[in-house]
Amino acid sequence: MAYRERLRFRSPGAADAIAIAALHADSWRRHYRGAYADSFLDGDVLEDRAKVWTDRLRTEAGGTHTVLAEDHAGLVGFAHVVFDSDPTWGALLDNLHVRHRDKRQGIGSELLALVGQAAIEREAPLYLWVLEQNSHAQAFYEACGAVRVERARVSAPGGVASRLNASPSKLRYVWSDPIVLLAYRFPNREAIGRTR
Repeated sequence: MAYRERLRFRSPGAADAIAIAALHADSWRRHYRGAYADSFLDGDVLEDRAKVWTDRLRTEAGGTHTVLAEDHAGLVGFAHVVFDSDPTWGALLDNLHVRHRDKRQGIGSELLALVGQAAIEREAPLYLWVLEQNSHAQAFYEACGAVRVERARVSAPGGVASRLNASPSKLRYVWSDPIVLLAYRFPNREAIGRTR
């Protein structure tokens, strides 16, 4: 059985906040270094992400949708989308992270397809921001049909300016019709429940 066929996709509960935060923090440490201050990435990034995810999962309702990917050992990836985020660009894919050792297994593509499906159900385009320095993520999104539309300055995590190095930039990528993302679904994927 292929690795991806052993994965399970599901909606999270409050008890998942710490595992999500740990994966999120690890991803930021690996890919955001240079844009975010080392003191933040090597310091309280996990605490910061734990607070964010604890709050999100406590209050998540119809305005957002989170999907987790798991294997026998636990969490391997997650995606989080915020509906009605922008009147022009639609739903915001706020997070898409895959455990480092599990990259290039199709997990990110499947998570992207799942949040794309949620955007389609809302009849909304889908967009995201990616750090300009994160060329690997940009290549992935472009391979999945996203179009780059603009550049902007990065906001400091939690609004704390000292968590940034200088003035890093981010790029907006858009799927005007997220239906293209459905081509990236795993065959025979197990159904997942919608978020509360």
